[in-house]
Amino acid sequence: MVISGPSGAGKSTLINRMLKEVPDTYFSISTTTREMREGEQNGREYFFISKEQFEKEIEEGEFLEWAKVHGNYYGTSLKPVKKALSEGKLVVFDIDVQGHKIVREKFDKITTSVFLTTPSLNVLKERLSKRGTDSKDIIEKRIKNALVEIKEIGNYDFLIINDDLEKACDSLISVAKSARLKTSLFDLEQFIDHWINN
Repeated sequence: MVISGPSGAGKSTLINRMLKEVPDTYFSISTTTREMREGEQNGREYFFISKEQFEKEIEEGEFLEWAKVHGNYYGTSLKPVKKALSEGKLVVFDIDVQGHKIVREKFDKITTSVFLTTPSLNVLKERLSKRGTDSKDIIEKRIKNALVEIKEIGNYDFLIINDDLEKACDSLISVAKSARLKTSLFDLEQFIDHWINN
């Protein structure tokens, strides 16, 4: 399950609540070269590595997807994803629109995607300013990025507008539960044969 949307839309808050409510999930922790923020821990929010290490792992084909965003690398390591899928878990990704395209290319049949956003650009600007974690330059970059990302909504299965936290959370939980019921996850011929003959 891929969840994308502008920085400041509330993805982290909603994903954390959903993970507590939906059993057998694995949250894919991204790897990044950006600096660790105050209060973050390596292996909790991200795996923090050097630019050189990241580029080495790109060359070795260790990433499902990766992108350079705001001057830093972000990527998803393949090993834990494959392990979680083999255990029958719902793998949840918080990745950008570029990453979504790559996941679709590699795991299209089993992917459900959600674009999560604020009701408007003005609300996004307000939330980014109130958050108080980024400089004005970074906020401007995030807003420019959001203006590009918003045009990709049509490539997602679901759209959740986070104007009411409880409603948005309920919607995300519903999508996560329904992701396990997609017909593309089943061997339909085998199911139909079993259904007819039993």
